Parts: sequence; structure tokens; C-alpha cells
Amino acid sequence: MHRLPILFYSLLLLMTTALYGQQSHSNNKILQELNRDQPGKGRVRVFEDENISGIVGRSMAPPRQIYTTPDGSMQYYKMRGYKIQVFSGNNQRTSREEATRKKQLIEHAFPEHEAVVLFDSPFWRLRVGNFEKREEAEEVMKEIQSAFPSFGREMYLVVDEVKIPVHRAYSGGEED
Repeated sequence: MHRLPILFYSLLLLMTTALYGQQSHSNNKILQELNRDQPGKGRVRVFEDENISGIVGRSMAPPRQIYTTPDGSMQYYKMRGYKIQVFSGNNQRTSREEATRKKQLIEHAFPEHEAVVLFDSPFWRLRVGNFEKREEAEEVMKEIQSAFPSFGREMYLVVDEVKIPVHRAYSGGEED
């Protein structure tokens, strides 16, 4: 008995919405399914405001800022990803030179991967690569360990801000 008033008011609300709403031009599958004629099951018509159709299906992530290298050769996004920490030392007399020497060796053997020497007192660090996925970083780390077995023991992955080229970025379900 209580269902009849709820059903009546629901239908009244649906009809009122239908009178004042505008039909959307979106390809929303849910609306298409609801608006499809179903013989013997009744008829439902849903009208969607144009403002809503512009929002549905749009990415909720804020737009990413695009950066450009100083020489203008590459555009990239900054995001959280992985780097390979190849060296870390706190000996103020030798750590800087060791990090720089290892950087040059890695740049020569792996020119496709960025190598950066960082100083965060009291440590000098050498980090290699810009990897969006951990699996990619692990593969390259194995290659570096094979090429430089003496570096291998102190190498590990770190979460860091990375640069992902615009043409390669594909996160959040939309390609940029």
C-alpha cells in the first residue's frame, strides 16, 4: 500500500523533469539504454540538461602543466614516479666527485636515461631515469647492474618526481 504513493510521486517527478529538461546530444550509453523501447516493459524517457552532458565522462583530474627543456627539445609533465638511486655518499671530500664520475659513466652507457647528481645535506646522490611504472625502473636497474656490477649493491628504486614526455604520457585514461 505504501508503494503506490512513492511510485506516483516518482512518476510525477520524472514527468515534471521531462517537461522542463532538454534532450542531450551526448552518446551516454546509460541514457541510450534507458531510452530504448522495451516492448511489454513500459517506456522510460530521460532528458538530460546540456550542462550535465558536458560534465559527464570528463576527467576529474586537474589539467597538467607542461614544461619544456631549456633547449626546447622536449616537452614533459612532472609527476610522481620512480628513479634508480645509483649512488649515495656523505663524505664531503669524495662523494661529489664519485657521484659525478658515475654519472658520466652511466650517461655514456645509457644516454637515453637522464642522470642527475643531487645534494641534500649531508648526502650526494646520483639518480637515473624517469619512470612512470616500477616495472620499467626495475628492468633498467637490472641493465645498469649488468653493465656496472661494482655499482650494483647500493642501487635501489626511489619514489621521486619524474619527467614524462608529453608524447608518451598516458595516465588517467586519456592520452595527451
